[in-house]
Amino acid sequence: MDKAKLEEFRHILTDQMEHLIHEAHKTMGDMTYVKENMPDPTDLASEDYDRNFLLRIRDRERKLILKIREALTRIDGGTFGVCEICGDEIGEERLRARPVTTQCIDCKTEAEIAEKRLRRN
Repeated sequence: MDKAKLEEFRHILTDQMEHLIHEAHKTMGDMTYVKENMPDPTDLASEDYDRNFLLRIRDRERKLILKIREALTRIDGGTFGVCEICGDEIGEERLRARPVTTQCIDCKTEAEIAEKRLRRN
């Protein structure tokens, strides 16, 4: 992959990471805000559910941030866009859809088929 494309992907990944970090900080700020006492158990349960749901989303985003950092390291190391399984180039369309991917579509498809087989057994 040429330098211009790598820099384009670096920019995409960096922007995505900054957005996720901003949202995480915003969530933490919102969670430290003390709300009024809610005497209604239904309101309390709803608030608790919403908070837990948001925390699950943020945990998934935290994992995505780690993958973004790994992708940026691969850009620096010259292995970005190369399948970790077969060593072939990962298609640009796939990288645009999921820039943190480490496998070409063929290897990922095979891995998913194997995983489904294991779950059935």
